[in-house]
Amino acid sequence: MDGTVAGIRYPCEIPPEPGQAIAVAEGVLWIRLPLPMALDHVNIYALDEGDHWSIVDTGVYSRSSVALWQDILRDVLGGKPVGRVILTHHHPDHVGMAGWFMQDQGAMLWTTRTAWLMARMLILDCEERPSEQTKTFWRQAGMDSDIYAKRCNERPFNFADIAYPLPVGYRRLQQGDVIHAAGRDWDIHIGAGHAPEHLTMWSRDCNLVISGDQILPSISPNIGVYATEPDADPLADWLEACERLSSLAREDQLVLGGHKLPFTGLPFRMRQLIDNHHGGLRRLLAHLETPHTAGECFGPLFKRKIDADAYGLALVETVAHLNHLHRVGQVTRVARDDGAWLWQAVR
Repeated sequence: MDGTVAGIRYPCEIPPEPGQAIAVAEGVLWIRLPLPMALDHVNIYALDEGDHWSIVDTGVYSRSSVALWQDILRDVLGGKPVGRVILTHHHPDHVGMAGWFMQDQGAMLWTTRTAWLMARMLILDCEERPSEQTKTFWRQAGMDSDIYAKRCNERPFNFADIAYPLPVGYRRLQQGDVIHAAGRDWDIHIGAGHAPEHLTMWSRDCNLVISGDQILPSISPNIGVYATEPDADPLADWLEACERLSSLAREDQLVLGGHKLPFTGLPFRMRQLIDNHHGGLRRLLAHLETPHTAGECFGPLFKRKIDADAYGLALVETVAHLNHLHRVGQVTRVARDDGAWLWQAVR
């Protein structure tokens, strides 16, 4: 869901070109890598440890990614090895090259337990066709019939398509930990909603916050429900995390997110992220004065037309909002003859 930029400031409005870097603070480099998807980039942060680098997140794995990283290691990072990968969360645009760094550079992986378990499981779990559980989930969500027929007969996306095999072995990070990197001590605070046990880093010694996808400036991270846990309520987790992290926010903090531009104005953005979803819930509840499937709720929730490329993410986010309304007792659901859930506001 999109946000506006009022109250948010961008100290650096031009991102680095692929294969280059911008110093955002002493010992902290901002690197941007391309992605083969609508959101066409991911931000990486390299933290200078003297004789090696720590990198926060890695981009996707591919032959072109390996070649680009080899150039970065030589030309941007000065030939010093990557000794540590700090992973904010398990999604493939962040974990994709982690296993490669572990094998090629001997890097240690530091992340949360859930991020490591999810990443390793999903990289190992490869399907040639959608599972019956996934197809049931799509039908219950009221997926468009043409999209459903197409997806049932094609190979689904697998993490292994763009993620290097992840070896056994990592160091667990959890709420309340303090780690040293780039000459600074960083408090670890754990987010949720976009990804379980999402790691964020808050410097004790300067104004830097490394937020991954938990906090982004001009887009709201996708909050989705999937066939793995069809009755989940990640929106409740997201709202709780936003309220908790809001207490740490200061105007002067420079937030280094996983996408888009570094920004200041964090207190405003945290409130905006929360308000965006509460507004979506209100519009959705009004729409459900008459029964609808999840696939019929895109308009009031997103306030824009959803194209084919965004359909899957829109569907899982809509289910997340409906599940939340159901969990708090504001909507009911009944199964239609074709198996789709019809959701309706409680009168």
